[in-house]
Amino acid sequence: MTEVQFHFNVPDRLLYACRLLRKALRSGASGVAVSAPVATLTRLDRALWTFDAQEFIPHVLVRQGALVPARLKRTPIWLVERAEQGAHHPVLVHLGEEPAVAFESFNRLIEIVSTDEAERETARRRWKHYAGRGYALQRFDVAGTPS
Repeated sequence: MTEVQFHFNVPDRLLYACRLLRKALRSGASGVAVSAPVATLTRLDRALWTFDAQEFIPHVLVRQGALVPARLKRTPIWLVERAEQGAHHPVLVHLGEEPAVAFESFNRLIEIVSTDEAERETARRRWKHYAGRGYALQRFDVAGTPS
């Protein structure tokens, strides 16, 4: 069964996602998909190129309906509009407002929630969605955690 984690009280979701993805790569993760709306993916794509001047975070932005060239299929981080586009990866980081579609095909789902009240409210709905389907949820409060 998919392990579902909520990382909440995050001051900057994109910066946190960048750090989380960097940590995954450093730990030898075999792959991570990040699902989000197009505008968020575009901002994350830019952030992954610029957030650390000393390190490259290999990733590919996969547009809806686009075929990934064979040379890019082994890229460890896929930025996707719909989770099922990256279902061959074991981990899904979800930055959307609605529950992730096809999340159950991943070993782990990570939801990143900022301190914004509107965003916290949509996260509560996602929490209820996953819990209502019988998933045990883990909470990680990152407030006060050194970056």
